[in-house]
Amino acid sequence: MRLVISVGESSGDYLAAHLVKHLKTLHPDVEIAGLAGPLMIQQGVTPWFDMNELNVMGLQEVIAHLPRLMRLRKAFKQKILDWQPDAFIGVDAPDFNLGLARSLRQQGVLSFHYVSPSIWAWRANRAKKIARSIDGLLTLFPFEPPLYEPHGLKTEFVGHPLADDIDQALTGRDGDIESQEIKSPSIALLPGSRLGEIERHMPLLLDSAALIQTKRPDTRWIMPVVSGEQEGLIHARWGQRLDALGIRLRAGQTQSVLLDADLAITASGTVTLEAFLLGCPQVVFYRLAASTHWLATHLNLVKSQWVSLPNILTQSDCVPEKIQHAANPEAMAESALAWLNDPTRITNYRATAKLWRAKLHAGDKAARAISRWVDQS
Repeated sequence: MRLVISVGESSGDYLAAHLVKHLKTLHPDVEIAGLAGPLMIQQGVTPWFDMNELNVMGLQEVIAHLPRLMRLRKAFKQKILDWQPDAFIGVDAPDFNLGLARSLRQQGVLSFHYVSPSIWAWRANRAKKIARSIDGLLTLFPFEPPLYEPHGLKTEFVGHPLADDIDQALTGRDGDIESQEIKSPSIALLPGSRLGEIERHMPLLLDSAALIQTKRPDTRWIMPVVSGEQEGLIHARWGQRLDALGIRLRAGQTQSVLLDADLAITASGTVTLEAFLLGCPQVVFYRLAASTHWLATHLNLVKSQWVSLPNILTQSDCVPEKIQHAANPEAMAESALAWLNDPTRITNYRATAKLWRAKLHAGDKAARAISRWVDQS
């Protein structure tokens, strides 16, 4: 079996690496190449292109990089057609991968997508176009397949590997014990993984931490970042303020940091699901580029009441969300302190997290679905 996989950021790399691992168990002789990240490469994927070439977000940012992205997609498509794989699998990064999948499918290449675009939250009218672009869709969450039923797209819920990894990480620990009063709290600060997010969010996080410190001077601070390179960039830019607050940076240790933290203040994204499944209380925030926020608001593109995965999954205000102008130091500090002062709320949150870990168990479901779909075709 020959497969091409395409990812555009670290969360996609994580999902694809799990998929590759299980595909190789099912098919030891499988050949896999594509647009890859470091975790995929560790699993033996041949990297034709680096995933960081897609690492842009927001309408303004994408427009600025559009000529380069179009050249990349053209070169990638030709490479795929020359190699003649059994299937193409795009993992997230829908604006790049779905267009490529549609073009490949027109050339007779079987094309799948792993991770449903957030049609329940953003540009809901995409479902029909997505159904015309691919032969099958794997979803992370159980509420997603019914959204595509009216359009006849073969769709399968396969769970999220995070649930499996976190269950393993919590083995031997009583992750949902009754919470007690938190003394000397440890708070994790997560600005996001993209450089644009870090630029927008670091001052907000530092100002919020300073406010919390005035109320809880015994707070211990830690900031997990994706890589040593990001650690160096952040320290070079904000090192003086980090040192003044006693904030320690940790590269490549997000899960262990969240496992030990009493609270996380985190930019919206996959990490909110990770914190939730670990039972780490959190305050979720996000600031879009001003032009992107204006377009999203005035074109009525946002449909969901919530932006964070814990709230969307539970259909409740499971965690506080502070978005755009609501993401200010005073509001963030108030929400953080409310968590620290309410042990019963933390106990209930951890019980809910335990239920969702079981619901999202993934195992090798994604690999078996891909294998079955390729065989059927």
